[in-house]
Amino acid sequence: MISLRRRAVAGGMLWAAVTIVLGLAGLWSYTLSATNQRFADQVTNRHVQALVAVGNYSGNPDALLRRLSDPAYARPFSGQYWQIENDQGLLLTSPSLVETLLPRAENIGDDTEVGEFTAANGENLFGIAQWLTLEDGSNWHVQVASNVDVLDANIANLRQTLLLAFLIICTIGVVGALVQVTVVLQPLNALRADVMRRWDDVDGMEASAYPVEVAPLVTDINTLLKRNQEIIGRSRRQAADLAHAIKTPSAIMRNELGALQANGQDVSDAMNALDTLDAQLKRSFARMRADDTQNAMPVVTEGTETLTRMVRAFTALARNAGRTLSSDVAPGLRIRIDKSDLEEITGNLLDNAVKFSGGHVHLSARRDGDRIMITIEDDGPGIAEEDKPKATQSGQRLDTAKPGTGLGLAIVDDLVQAYGGSVTLERSADHGGLSVIISLEAAGRKATR
Repeated sequence: MISLRRRAVAGGMLWAAVTIVLGLAGLWSYTLSATNQRFADQVTNRHVQALVAVGNYSGNPDALLRRLSDPAYARPFSGQYWQIENDQGLLLTSPSLVETLLPRAENIGDDTEVGEFTAANGENLFGIAQWLTLEDGSNWHVQVASNVDVLDANIANLRQTLLLAFLIICTIGVVGALVQVTVVLQPLNALRADVMRRWDDVDGMEASAYPVEVAPLVTDINTLLKRNQEIIGRSRRQAADLAHAIKTPSAIMRNELGALQANGQDVSDAMNALDTLDAQLKRSFARMRADDTQNAMPVVTEGTETLTRMVRAFTALARNAGRTLSSDVAPGLRIRIDKSDLEEITGNLLDNAVKFSGGHVHLSARRDGDRIMITIEDDGPGIAEEDKPKATQSGQRLDTAKPGTGLGLAIVDDLVQAYGGSVTLERSADHGGLSVIISLEAAGRKATR
């Protein structure tokens, strides 16, 4: 599955990496050039200083030594050296050279010699050497040198600093990309949350609450959901009209069969067939209605209110049949199911429980995590373990002595599965009879804006 977050993060990181690498490459080239130039300028300045000292104090070697008294020249093998000699054989060196000498001048010339060389003690040096002719006609060879290892150390430190800066900038870039993607995608996350809340709240989403780039999508989603609701609404009405249209001829046929039965004719097979036909049609209509509602409409039922009302309605029925009905329904239950389907599920189960119980029926409902658990149990004979798989199959009557079509549990199972729930048949631990446990998805609290 394509992820916009991964694309945005990968693209941001790639772009940031390319930008940072190119930027650091340019910075490295500039700083490396600047470091080399600074080193060369330093050596040049020391050479000029030595030339000036020779020009002013060539006749006084002691004064010349005092003039070139930089502390770097006083420390042995400090890496900073000078060496001055004239054409008469006078040789002066910086104390830092100790007993080592720089390359001696061979021929008097006007060219300035600049370059790297290796000293007698093995040091790699960068030096500048030049012959200087003074007004008195004397010629002086002035030479200064600096250890290249110092330059290499500076470059290594610079490289380490830039690498550390690269890592820090990359980290900031990655974190920045993640933060930017999170901020940019926040409206889409909010849209997803609002779409999920649509199943708990039938109000439309407010397009003006989103950025202008997302608002058209919100409007389209509202339009699509509204059209789906209209289509499903028409479908449900058509199914209801069809069911009503079938009920009329069915009632007429039932009345005719009743009249024939009153005249002494045996119409039991026809009555059973008609009961089965009515039940099958009822099951089919219920399944169609549940499938359409679950897939295309935001349906939420106030479970506590509906279940309490069903208990009140069946209490009188149970009393007429010589049974008692008790209940324990937790408050605030909201179930992701159409109200009429919940009523049909509960009605079928309570009708069966009253019919097969020995004297008492109990209904309980509670929330368990993200599920609503509805339990209807009785003190009747229950269902044998080997018969439980057949109990929810179409037309399976496990007790032919009782009236009915054997479709009650099948209809319940169809409706519950249409809403992503489950039906479990167990033996009641408290009453000894059948315990039917219905698990349905819980709906969140009503959305507020």
